[in-house]
Amino acid sequence: MSPNEGKVLVTGANGFIGATLCKQLLRMGCYVRTLSRHPNTFGNENWIMDLAVGNCPEGLCTGIDTVFHLAGKAHALAENSQDAAEYRQINTEGTRKLLEAAQRAGVKRFIFFSSVKAAGDSPVQPMDETVATPADTPYGQSKYEAEQLVLHGGYVPHPVVIRPCMVYGNSDKGNLPRMIKAVAKCLFPPLPDNHNRRSMVHVDDVIRAALLAAEKPEAAGQLYIVSDGHSYSTRRIYDWIRMALGKSPAQWTIPLSILNRLAKSGDAIGRLSGRRFLFDSDALDKLTGSACYSSAKIERELGFSPKQTLKESLPDIIRYLNLI
Repeated sequence: MSPNEGKVLVTGANGFIGATLCKQLLRMGCYVRTLSRHPNTFGNENWIMDLAVGNCPEGLCTGIDTVFHLAGKAHALAENSQDAAEYRQINTEGTRKLLEAAQRAGVKRFIFFSSVKAAGDSPVQPMDETVATPADTPYGQSKYEAEQLVLHGGYVPHPVVIRPCMVYGNSDKGNLPRMIKAVAKCLFPPLPDNHNRRSMVHVDDVIRAALLAAEKPEAAGQLYIVSDGHSYSTRRIYDWIRMALGKSPAQWTIPLSILNRLAKSGDAIGRLSGRRFLFDSDALDKLTGSACYSSAKIERELGFSPKQTLKESLPDIIRYLNLI
């Protein structure tokens, strides 16, 4: 993208990825209009509204050449029927409203930030864009349905869907910062290395991928998974965090059998109390399970090449968190 390609609209500009994208667009000289529920200073002008409530205001997309749509309801570990309705209202219907506004204004490019969680599980790993099964979670379903609107609704001539893996970078929100803080306080035990594989991606690489998707004509109508090209086990991440914190290597490990028993106890407590317990089977799966994805398609078709790795980024993240 270049500054002379018209104005840019970024929704969800107050979020981690959205704010980072706005800063990069401004550095490039683009005129940035932001849409968020609360005021921000990340663009040249800021429109305040909630996409889940009412219709898009007239003029929101007027003069806009490219929309980067990041606004949405993030996934939670525990989801219920109420969450399902909220996910659909915000993630699916909110996207529909924005697409309709973009169509009325003649927007050319619409880059939708989805999630790898929009796809269902596959026995084949790493998973890629050929996995056609939609997710079976309320969050994933809402993202999948929004993807279909973007790619097949005919609203704009250049629609693209980006599916980032778990995003890391200088932020104090999300699972990785929580893990780092817990390790720093000696509250995160050394898990066994069961050789699980998790794909991740640095926020700067997500931005690079999105800009390529907006720039390259061949990206129109495509869906792209974005990762940093590596897969990480939870134990390896734990060891790297300790190293970056200046701690000595852990000399012991909690056996997986004990973790399984603790998780089943958490399941039972949750059933009895009606509220999810802090550590249960789902939480254990998030720590020890695999979720590995391939970004070969975007590398092959758009020339995307990730620049960051988790190990190299951890010292900067830890400094950002004021832990060293």
